[in-house]
Amino acid sequence: MTTMPVVLTTLVMALAPAVAAPQAVATSPTPAPSSLPSVVLPPALARVLTDYEVAWQNKDAAALAALFAEDGFVLSSGSPPVRGRAAIERHYAGAGGPLALRALAYATEGSIGYIIGGFSRARGEPDTGKFTLTIVKGRDGRWLIQSDMDNGNARRT
Repeated sequence: MTTMPVVLTTLVMALAPAVAAPQAVATSPTPAPSSLPSVVLPPALARVLTDYEVAWQNKDAAALAALFAEDGFVLSSGSPPVRGRAAIERHYAGAGGPLALRALAYATEGSIGYIIGGFSRARGEPDTGKFTLTIVKGRDGRWLIQSDMDNGNARRT
């Protein structure tokens, strides 16, 4: 099993050129109901967001956990970090409901990458929050979530 520091070091080294080169990120000319436009993801990355939406809408914690790498992390606002598929499944038990995800930026280099996005309860509604997904390509070539960090757009009072 890969340790997280090695994954993060590799991710930072591999993605530094993509982050530094804005032309490496595809953009869509269609503005979304936010200050930042959505981007169109390649099908293999779009599948990650689509599968996440479906599992969340169906309140299917097992399907959500299956989208993560075996040693993946959930880093949600208001709760401690959660690591590993079994813990992720327990964390998501009973959670779910309406969800629409959209990508704001992405990059991949080899077997690692990221997706930055916004979320709302339905397509076309303003984003109520944002997320970052660190993704890794599994042995089968399928993209998996290594870490999912999200938080709401509302300021804490």
